[in-house]
Amino acid sequence: MKKDARDFIGYGRESFDPKWPKKSRLAINFIINVEEGSEYSPLMGDPKSESGLSEVPGGRHKINQRDLAIESIYEYGSRVGFWRLTTLLEKYKMPHTFFVCALTLLQNKEISSFIKKSTNDICCHGYRWEEHYRMNKNKERAQIKKAYDLILKLTNKQSKGWYCRYAPSDNTRNLLIENGNFLYDSDSYNDDLPYWFKKNKKKHLVIPYALDSNDVHFKMASGFSGSTQFYEYICDSINYLYKEGLHKPKLLNIGLHPRLIGRPGRIVAIEKIIKHIRSLNKIWVCKREEIASHWYKNFYE
Repeated sequence: MKKDARDFIGYGRESFDPKWPKKSRLAINFIINVEEGSEYSPLMGDPKSESGLSEVPGGRHKINQRDLAIESIYEYGSRVGFWRLTTLLEKYKMPHTFFVCALTLLQNKEISSFIKKSTNDICCHGYRWEEHYRMNKNKERAQIKKAYDLILKLTNKQSKGWYCRYAPSDNTRNLLIENGNFLYDSDSYNDDLPYWFKKNKKKHLVIPYALDSNDVHFKMASGFSGSTQFYEYICDSINYLYKEGLHKPKLLNIGLHPRLIGRPGRIVAIEKIIKHIRSLNKIWVCKREEIASHWYKNFYE
């Protein structure tokens, strides 16, 4: 098999016992994507305006023309949605992870200060909300370092994980290993459990992310139309994994964007999901860094 061949087998039919703490049947990680202020905009010197993950159709504006509608949608996330979401998670004492674009922290000192004081962890989401697969190797190396350094400077927190917009480049994972500051990356969607990526004699952890259990579907014409659909889909996922977890425990990612889930008619789904989680025994609601630490402690050989 070639060195860079794809792995279609993974853990296989028998799966793998992650030995979650307290014999938990399911691990759940809530993720807040903090991107507002780092998206594409002529104000930032970009030739185009942002067109992704918004409720208004983008990509219609001329080169170097601002899309004021999309800008205001993103601003809702930082002005209102972020606080509504964090207030809810804190009310129920739900641990979570911030996927942070470094430039966002410069744009919003209040959010930066909040994350700095939070007991929750940071996964570096890039210097900006930008596509790393479009970068050459040298630029990508510089952007990874720039992102890590800025987050550390503004929050005094080390970003132990990495996740970039949509897809990594062929070089991303090797550059993260070369950087030396990252315990894991989440630039993968291919499993319900973490696994090791081996580079020469080094082992690097991959904690897969998920887009099906993610509020991105609210912005799609064929996606979730209301809170009930999102709540039902997430709870169906929890119930099935909980049943499966008697013998094959797994991880469920719940990915959230303040500008999407932060709307009042949608966030009610999160409160219902939390109440459902609390009605079950042996569920480990955790931070992503805790998952990484657990894996290194128990399965690093």
